Amino acid sequence: MKRRELLTMAGAGAVTTIVAGCSVGSIGGGGSSDKLSLRMLVPVSGDGQTAYQEALAKAFTAQNPDIEIKIETQPGGTEGDNLTKTKLSTGEMPEVFNYNSGSLLQALSPDTQLVDLSDQEWVGDLTEDYKPTVSTDQGLYGAPIGTTMGGGVLYNRKVYDELGLSIPMSWDEFTENNQKIKAAGKTAIIQTFGTDWTAQLFVLADFANVMAQDPQWAEEYTANKRKYADQPALQGFLNQEETAKEGFYNEDAPAAQYDAGVKMLANGDGVHYPMHSGPLTALQQNYPDQVDDIGIFAIPAQDAADTRLTLWLPNSFYIPQSATGDKLEAAKQLIAFSQSPTGCEIQLEHATVTGPFANQACSLPTDVPAMVTDIDTYVQDGMTAPALEFLSPVKGPGLPNITVEVGRGIRSGAEGAELYDEDVKKQAQQLGLPGW
Repeated sequence: MKRRELLTMAGAGAVTTIVAGCSVGSIGGGGSSDKLSLRMLVPVSGDGQTAYQEALAKAFTAQNPDIEIKIETQPGGTEGDNLTKTKLSTGEMPEVFNYNSGSLLQALSPDTQLVDLSDQEWVGDLTEDYKPTVSTDQGLYGAPIGTTMGGGVLYNRKVYDELGLSIPMSWDEFTENNQKIKAAGKTAIIQTFGTDWTAQLFVLADFANVMAQDPQWAEEYTANKRKYADQPALQGFLNQEETAKEGFYNEDAPAAQYDAGVKMLANGDGVHYPMHSGPLTALQQNYPDQVDDIGIFAIPAQDAADTRLTLWLPNSFYIPQSATGDKLEAAKQLIAFSQSPTGCEIQLEHATVTGPFANQACSLPTDVPAMVTDIDTYVQDGMTAPALEFLSPVKGPGLPNITVEVGRGIRSGAEGAELYDEDVKKQAQQLGLPGW
């Protein structure tokens, strides 16, 4: 699952020029000829990134009147991935560009195509969860944009209080809570198989627990030396099978859509929703009075000592190696500005906060939703790990369908895990990974 869902836009390559004294949104070159012109590439998105980068550019040029920034846009998704690779290979990439962290970054061959930023002062403020997602053995290449997302179980805190429930640390404790919720006449676990990607969270959000038990799992998985059919990774599939058999799901789970799941959670008709913190945007827009009724906890491991929260890391700014001379220095200056307290404030103004920053120099407001506070507690306690997609490029397209089938009882958890192990082979082979 990608960190953000990006919206496509007709006319990729639109340009906005931002210079000191010009308003955001002016089109074309408005700067004087003696200004240094810097280009910045923005994926067109629905999560505030475009507005954020325009505001960042405006604030930066206000402090640096000798620089103008031309913002270029392109679609997200697969089309955007292909355009990014083409621009890098042809030397046409803007001096600063916004792209994914994690395995998609590794596909860009950062050691040969991107500028190493490991000597920049702000690097010391990056979190330990984030650094590996923008690094290779030869350098660190990215600077985070926006906040993280936590993946686990969204829960209705109000219902928890009403039923006298405590946050479960082990799987047995989670099962006991589900039984009490079901006995109270409510849906214990919301499932929305009509929106198939949501079925994956039992597996994807369990990954931090896998890493707690086997810290080398992601690396060994990439080398084809670990399998989902074996423990500890198998457990996510087994958890989904077990909760389905226990009758903890909503009756309309096979056809229910994501929006309906968020509504159930907000209203307290459903109490648990295996999910990341992405629904916070929908909650704030559609159920503002219930936002602080919703919290998040890690999917409980079998052993409470292994329970961790899985993190989805934000997109990042990068500099292509085609940027040289004064433009390279200006690009580094712009990225450093983005990581400053001023840059952090601009991010807060233009994007939904779904978790802590990946830069410890950026502080969360005191009035963030309860869900964000919950995630931050796990981060501060060192009880997190990145989602697998940020540590390994191996992922098959069939996981949504497979987890829907496990959740609906069409196949067992063990069968689902074995099928997914087969599903990932083709992609791994296409990537030319050793051992596949």
